[in-house]
Amino acid sequence: MPASAPKFFANSIVALHGVGKIFDNAVSALDGFDLEIQRGEFVSLLGPSGCGKSTALRIVAGLTEPTVGAVVWNNTEPASRGERGIGFVFQEPTLMPWTNATGNVYLPLRLKGHDREQAAPQISAALTGVGLAEFANAYPRELSGGMKMRVSIARALVTHPRLLLMDEPFAALDEITRFKLNNDLLALWKAMGETVVFVTHSVFESVYLSSRIIVMTPRPGRIFTEIPVDVRYPRDEKFRTSPEYAALCRKVSVALSAAMAAGGGE
Repeated sequence: MPASAPKFFANSIVALHGVGKIFDNAVSALDGFDLEIQRGEFVSLLGPSGCGKSTALRIVAGLTEPTVGAVVWNNTEPASRGERGIGFVFQEPTLMPWTNATGNVYLPLRLKGHDREQAAPQISAALTGVGLAEFANAYPRELSGGMKMRVSIARALVTHPRLLLMDEPFAALDEITRFKLNNDLLALWKAMGETVVFVTHSVFESVYLSSRIIVMTPRPGRIFTEIPVDVRYPRDEKFRTSPEYAALCRKVSVALSAAMAAGGGE
C-alpha cells in the first residue's frame, strides 16, 4: 500500500485517494476526489449531469483508470480485480435480445466458466429476488422497461458481489416504477448484506435510499460535502411522506445548490 494512501476504517472495502481523470479530449472529469466506502453502506453519489459521478463508479469497477491518484483496496480484499466481487448495473439494461431472462442472468456465470445446468438454482434465486420468477423464459422484447432493469439487477447479483455499483439505473423509468424499484432494491440490499454505491441526480431518490450521500461539484467533480441519512431501515411510504424525509430533502437540495454555485473549478 502506498505511503500516501489513506488509513482504512476497520470495515472499509475501497478508497479513492486523490483521484483525477482527464480524458483524451482534454475534458477533466474528476479532480482531487477522495472517497472511502465501508462495508454494508448504501452510498449515493449525487450531482449534476456531467460532474464525474459515472466516471468515479467506473474507476472503482476498474473499467477505466485514473489519470492521477489511486484506487486502494483494503488489504483484506482479494488482490485481483476479477476476484473482488463487483457487480455493475448500467444506466441501460444492456440485455442480449437473442436470449431470455434466464440466459441474460446466466451471462456472468458463463464468463466464469459455470455450467448452465449447475448454475440454474443461482439464476432462479436471482430472478426470484427481483420478482421475475414467472418471466424466466421471457425475452427482452416481451418485458417492460422496469422489468428489463430487474433482469439487469438480477444479472449483477447472481454472482453474489460484495460491492454493487449502480449507475443511475432508474433514471429513465416512470415515477411509479421508480418508487417500486427503490423499495425492492432496499429489500435486496438488506437481505443480501451487500455494499452499494449508487449514482443519481435525484435528491429525493438519494435521501430515500442512502445511508450516506456524497454531494459533488460540477465538472471536474470534487466532493463538496457528505450528508449522513440517519434514518433506520426498512424505509417505506410512511418515511417518504414524513416531515423528516422532507427536511432531509431540503438539506440535501441546499447542499447541492451550494455545490453548483461553488462550481468545479473550470
